[in-house]
Amino acid sequence: MHARVTGRFHSFGARGDQAARASRSPRGGGERRTNHSLNGSESMELPAGNHAGIDTSATSRAGVLGNAPLGEILVARGHLQAADLELALKKQDLYKDHRLLGEILVDLGMVTEGAVAEAIAEGCGIPFVRDLVRVADPAVVEILPRDFASQHRVLPLFLVRGVLTVAAAEPSNLHLFEEISRRTGHRVQVAAAAAGEVVSAIESWLPAANVFVIDEVQDDGDADLTVLERQVSELTDLAEIAGRGPVVRLVNRIVHDAVKDGASDIHVEPGDRSLRIRCRIDGLLHERLRPPHRMGPALTSRIKIMADLDISERRRPQDGDIHVMVEGRRVDLRVSTMPGRHGEKVVIRIIDSQGAIVSSERLGMNAELREEWASLLESPNGIVLVTGPTGSGKSTTLYSALGAMDADSRNLSTIEDPVEAVIPGVNQFQVNDRAEFNFSTALRSMLRQDPDVVMVGEIRDEQTAGIAAQAALTGHLVLSSLHTNDACGAPIRLSHLGVESFLVATVLRGVLAQRLVRRICPQCRHAVEVDPGHRRLVEEVASVESFQAGAGCQRCRGTGFSGRIGVFELLKPESTITDAIAAGVPHRELLETARRAGLQSMRHDGLRKVAEGVTTVEEVLAATAG
Repeated sequence: MHARVTGRFHSFGARGDQAARASRSPRGGGERRTNHSLNGSESMELPAGNHAGIDTSATSRAGVLGNAPLGEILVARGHLQAADLELALKKQDLYKDHRLLGEILVDLGMVTEGAVAEAIAEGCGIPFVRDLVRVADPAVVEILPRDFASQHRVLPLFLVRGVLTVAAAEPSNLHLFEEISRRTGHRVQVAAAAAGEVVSAIESWLPAANVFVIDEVQDDGDADLTVLERQVSELTDLAEIAGRGPVVRLVNRIVHDAVKDGASDIHVEPGDRSLRIRCRIDGLLHERLRPPHRMGPALTSRIKIMADLDISERRRPQDGDIHVMVEGRRVDLRVSTMPGRHGEKVVIRIIDSQGAIVSSERLGMNAELREEWASLLESPNGIVLVTGPTGSGKSTTLYSALGAMDADSRNLSTIEDPVEAVIPGVNQFQVNDRAEFNFSTALRSMLRQDPDVVMVGEIRDEQTAGIAAQAALTGHLVLSSLHTNDACGAPIRLSHLGVESFLVATVLRGVLAQRLVRRICPQCRHAVEVDPGHRRLVEEVASVESFQAGAGCQRCRGTGFSGRIGVFELLKPESTITDAIAAGVPHRELLETARRAGLQSMRHDGLRKVAEGVTTVEEVLAATAG
């Protein structure tokens, strides 16, 4: 028995193509001044059973608002204020934001992904689906390859009478559903779903072969430690110990808690008579656990097994990757082992690919800087650099830049080591030194792939620097990063890498230098008195009514800080700066020239954030010292 729900929806494949091509939806954000409606009149086939996750009421409301753009639907349904909608539309126009309106609204925190998806469903007259993991038919979800489903953010739900229903984050992509129909041989019906839920459901139903699911963590740590210590004393086969329940649960617990707390790194540190587990949170290391010392080899072996490393090799450093599912979302772990006097030290870098792409506003750029940065990214050619030390957020800024570009009309490609997040519509390539596929060889090959924009994770050597400069000269926009202390250090660094100073001056479009400072915890923030010298320092930059600090609470683990934000300086070469770069002047002279031309330092930006109550003077001074 099948439930039959009457409503209008996209239908593709045999008998459905003509209606599909005649229809348009408010594409995940809608065209700003164009009304879209769906003219199909098919009905939706549902399998028998519980349909609690499928809301077909949007199909009956389509006649009321079916011709309205997305923003109007959100306002009409009370999800959005008209003033907020106008603000988002202005942002889209002012900063030439190529993202869909729905993405901008979600990014600004004005609406939820679910509200956007539900409004799209209503505008199209298609069902809205939630709880995808529960709704989907296990026998159907694998009808599409995992890579295809992940790239296009679609999940097959069920197949009834030869009609395949898919949940889609972007139900306006007509060509995509025609391709699904071609691949599967079935007619395709489309339901709208929140993008984040589609991604999570794909990871749950179609995990990669080497993904470890650690959603369920039993908090019986002390008991596990006791059992594990006894096992270590009784067994000598580390592979056997590492595969036993207590070891597995303990490693799962460490990773789960670190991801939940927003840690960037996990350190497993053996000492003379101790074993310490620390996590780096908001830039600082915090001790989280002290298991018995003798458990070190078992924990290390478990991590090495998960990372597909050689557990018998303890004399040489090793590197590997682990892919885990934590509370429904995919997290990638980069593992590094290093032999030490008291055993192998392990560091695990946590890469949350789903949170890797954020807007320039969320990075911490003010309105003026966002506009200047956006204009740089519109350059048809040249080199744009992001600089700073390790851990200063350079990769996040580069991902943000790519995410703001129009991937439909431009060929965007990256060369990374490693690929830290999947960006829809971007061609991403990972270097492989063992296969002699390094940054320079990859960049040389990529230039034969007709790219418009190339993002090189880092310019490390003379070859890469030279090829990047030539690429910029021949009509490509190159984005990359360098390790320099400030923006003025970047052109000098390129010269040291063998690029002639006159060529640097010709191709360099801009340099963004950055650091990260901790945000004051919003839960325990309060007004405080500050040192008179610090007050004068801030008041030279901006007026300030009161200084803020965090008292320390459970949310911020007693630190007074929660999360981090960037402080920036942007060097945009104009005539005097270009002349100085071409002349190969030393750093101090270039810096003085840039300041006369209006360069504002990272410290200046940080002190403005102090005046706004975002961070503290101490944080800014520490981050911008030197």
